[in-house]
Amino acid sequence: MSPGGQTTPRPAETPSPRSPRPPPSLDGGGARTIQVVRESAIIPGSGGVMQAEVLAVGSELLLGQIVDTNSAVIARHLAAIGLDLYYKTTVGDNLSRVVAALRQALGRSQVVLTTGGIGPTADDITREAVAAATDRELVFSDHLMAQIEAFFAARGGQVSPSNRRQAFIPAGAIAVENPVGTAPAFIVEVGDRCVVTLPGVPREMEYLLVNRVIPYLRGRYGLKGEIRLRVLKIVGLGESRVGELIADFMEKGRNPTVGTLAHLGQVDLRIAAKGADAAEAETLIAPVEAEIRRRLGDLIFGADADTLESQVGARLNALGARLGLAELGSGGVAGERFASGVAGSFAGGVILAEPAGAARIGADLGAVLGAEDRARALAQAAALWAGVRVGAAIYFEEVPTVAPPVTLVAIAVSLDGQAEARAYRFGGDRPSMRIRAATLLLDLVRRSLPAPR
Repeated sequence: MSPGGQTTPRPAETPSPRSPRPPPSLDGGGARTIQVVRESAIIPGSGGVMQAEVLAVGSELLLGQIVDTNSAVIARHLAAIGLDLYYKTTVGDNLSRVVAALRQALGRSQVVLTTGGIGPTADDITREAVAAATDRELVFSDHLMAQIEAFFAARGGQVSPSNRRQAFIPAGAIAVENPVGTAPAFIVEVGDRCVVTLPGVPREMEYLLVNRVIPYLRGRYGLKGEIRLRVLKIVGLGESRVGELIADFMEKGRNPTVGTLAHLGQVDLRIAAKGADAAEAETLIAPVEAEIRRRLGDLIFGADADTLESQVGARLNALGARLGLAELGSGGVAGERFASGVAGSFAGGVILAEPAGAARIGADLGAVLGAEDRARALAQAAALWAGVRVGAAIYFEEVPTVAPPVTLVAIAVSLDGQAEARAYRFGGDRPSMRIRAATLLLDLVRRSLPAPR
């Protein structure tokens, strides 16, 4: 016992007595009977709402060496079952700090999910931290060790002595068997709360979350609700103006909730509805989505998995046309997006460093005044150069007499020789301007071509 009267977790390198039988486990078959706790699972002061928390463990996250995608994946899956995620904490590989973070999380959340720190190396300390935070010892499981050995054997590999660490879990924990990796996960139930400990490898984490943990959480806490999302994607309007046009839908306390997320040149508008089941949630979304579409019109280019590239590709395919591209000043950013997202309908492009280079594709920019007219000339020339019906162009022109300096950016689309153009004044850094210009060009192509029937 420690001086404070708490149980000190047994170091993983020193095996405790081998378990006489396999620990209770979630093997995907739902064999374990879970006592469902409902009323008592609500934290006082939480407004009667079940709440969850994520604890991402790993010094590499704090050093910026890798991006924490696991927490985003967990958030999406918890939202889908109506479990509200209130907090997300990142902690380095320090035992005392992880223990402190776990105790804080258990004090305010019913469900705590950890990622990372259950591998075979000495800095994988999440097992020890969970044991200490829940006043348990670590125990060795022959059953889990056999699974680890079988995993390596099936792949022609050898078990390292350090892999024994992964067969230790807190006493009384529910083992979450891992068929896609070597790190068994586990769940520690603390009264009406629980700590779900998952591996940090994204593929393993999501597999166990979807196939083991979500069914467990539904069963234990009687989670019946469903949350459904619709994401409407907008180009041509800033986030603040979008917010003004739909302000009544963004009021707190509504179901569905509506929020916005700004990207360079694009705004995503999220509609989230919570219902007793998926059908009810979709029914709640439908009238809100319809009214927002009515207000914003063709500023909305798609929803959910749609991209500007996919929308442009669909219109080119429906027209039976291909596209040629010319870029002056944008460094090939638009060409990369056309080549990767509209590959089947993209005939090719040319990247120009200066106006004189436009002669390579038959455009004499020296005889043309004005950025919009130059962009039109480039778009028409790009179509002729590529031998296609549709041409597109970006033209950058510096305006040195303005302080602070700005860049005049013109975009144009030509269909069967008839071109239209738009001009904008951009400030900021060149990489951001290029991304915005490419997005606006894709959207102009979308608007210039007839929609598929």
